[in-house]
Amino acid sequence: MRFGRTVPSASEERTVWAVRLIAPAALTPAIERLFEDGFVSLSVFEADEAGSVAAEACATEPPDRAMLEAALAVAAKSAGLAPPPLQIEKLPATDWLAASYAAFPPLTVGRFYIHGSHDLEPAPAGKIGLCIDAATAFGSGEHPTTAGCLIAIDRLAKRLQPTRMLDMGCGTGILAFAMARRFGRPVVAADIDAESVRVARVNTQVNRLQGRVRTILSAGYGNPAVEAGGPYDLIVSNILARPLCQMAGDLRRHLAPGGTAVLAGLLDRQEAQVLSAHRAHGLHLTARIRVGVWPTLILRAGRH
Repeated sequence: MRFGRTVPSASEERTVWAVRLIAPAALTPAIERLFEDGFVSLSVFEADEAGSVAAEACATEPPDRAMLEAALAVAAKSAGLAPPPLQIEKLPATDWLAASYAAFPPLTVGRFYIHGSHDLEPAPAGKIGLCIDAATAFGSGEHPTTAGCLIAIDRLAKRLQPTRMLDMGCGTGILAFAMARRFGRPVVAADIDAESVRVARVNTQVNRLQGRVRTILSAGYGNPAVEAGGPYDLIVSNILARPLCQMAGDLRRHLAPGGTAVLAGLLDRQEAQVLSAHRAHGLHLTARIRVGVWPTLILRAGRH
């Protein structure tokens, strides 16, 4: 799952153009490359059960429709697909910074109080404050998969005392911060996307967790630093069903005997597939948290 959003650094009115499309998931890498330059934000999500993705990119200058359509046509042809139609809409001039603040007010999930840096109010009594600003990485608490993981972390804290923890696919770092705050122990935060790692490092400083959260650029579990930080008592991974299945064996190898894994980023229809992949490596389901059509799975490894 990938989600990005940015806002201007100063409060001012700007006209924004939105480019929207629905395309087969196979075109996701091409879509990300297409909107890499000249666009201030990009969001890509699963759109339906047929495997399509919905994408929306925003720019502060009028997009070149002909160039975008030509690039999409080339990418689609190389994949043996029909080029998806584009919709370009000019949005009214808006104070985007103020709009962003209004769109993402403080959010409470379990014991966690998630807020932006513009919110100077202290966390309510008994709540754990996490400061996450709008950014070019996934994870600000409002998506059901992130909320499901936060609820899982909160519940696990009532019976577990992990000493080594990993957030695989950390995005903004929100789940790593939640673990560091809730358990009071070090966390390794890894992501395959360099921009996500950059954002997570900034957020680590904002949340004053430099000594407790270590951010790492890693293709899955491939970075030796991920290996060095384990074996882990708790691994949280909020990504997508396919990579979750592909990395099931790696997760098990990095999980301590009797360790716990929290998996999210999958839809109801993908749960059986994800469970099967992990059961094949000796993990079993102990609990499930469902937020809408998004289940969060809590699994445990055997002790032998």
